[in-house]
Amino acid sequence: MKKVTKQKSSKKPTIVLIFLGMFIASTLLIAWLFLGSATRFSEKSKIVIIPEANKSIVLDAFEKAGILRFTSTLGLAGASINLWDKMKPGKYEIKKGQSIVEIMRMLKNGRFAEVKLVLNKVRTNAELARLISKTFPLDSLDVLHYINSNDSLKEFQTNSAQLFTQLIPNTYSFYYDASLHKIFQKLTNEGNAFWLKNDRMRKAQQLEMSPEQVYILASIVEEETNYDSDKYKIASVYINRLKKAMPLQACPTIKYAMNDFTITRIYEKYLTNPSPYNTYKYKGLPPGPICTPSPKTIDIVLNAPQTDYIYFVAKSDFSGYHHFSNNYDEHNKYANDYQKALDAYMLKKQALNQ
Repeated sequence: MKKVTKQKSSKKPTIVLIFLGMFIASTLLIAWLFLGSATRFSEKSKIVIIPEANKSIVLDAFEKAGILRFTSTLGLAGASINLWDKMKPGKYEIKKGQSIVEIMRMLKNGRFAEVKLVLNKVRTNAELARLISKTFPLDSLDVLHYINSNDSLKEFQTNSAQLFTQLIPNTYSFYYDASLHKIFQKLTNEGNAFWLKNDRMRKAQQLEMSPEQVYILASIVEEETNYDSDKYKIASVYINRLKKAMPLQACPTIKYAMNDFTITRIYEKYLTNPSPYNTYKYKGLPPGPICTPSPKTIDIVLNAPQTDYIYFVAKSDFSGYHHFSNNYDEHNKYANDYQKALDAYMLKKQALNQ
């Protein structure tokens, strides 16, 4: 009788291998979902604005922005650390290839997106307040109150009239949640650094002017013309008038005093405006700048040529260029030519509008 040998069952090792394979696969899947790239956009980055620290609102914002391959994975990851009670509402920049874990940490730590404050020509405190409120989550009225308050600006060694002298047009980077203090501290630091470059302080001293005075004069030159060649000569005219203690009689200051920048013709009745910015009525520079001049215009004033010009008037061909004179008779002739041309232009314009 043959002895029957029992074969060992291979079922148990097979089951173990199956479970091990499933465990490895699920681990890899979880790692891929939470540690791998979670984004689905092709751009370098995308912005998502979270209005409220609420799970459904956060996930809805990500979904509408088209940021994540699987938005639900953020919900699962966030629940594990109670993210929704810890994160701060705000603007976040999600970079291409970021993982769910990286995004979750960003939200938890409140690492807001960087924003760009693009400062070009600004004429009034109200305009500046609106620009800041469009860039940051700040109310424009609160910003206006801050920049109109000499108490707020005291730490920057300025006041509401002189504030613009510290603002150099440029593009500045901030975090989205930057406070007004941080905003103006950076702008002030950059403004101070500007004057320490390219020998600007020495050039201002040669003109016997402070940086603030140079800035104010540059703001007037900025508003007179768009042509750099004329800016040099206009700057020399105003410097000569200051040296001779003559009124500047700058038309852009009248527009500023009237708070109407659409004015195309300065009438005699405007010249009695009691504003301290009326340089027809008051000698010397106005109490503050009438706009934020470009760095180039500031340098034009600092490098203004020495001339004997004390008058200038726009050319009658409306080219935007000017005639410059060192005597009133010549200036008066050019001024009359311009007035006649302007009268004819206005009559023609009125006829076309009838």
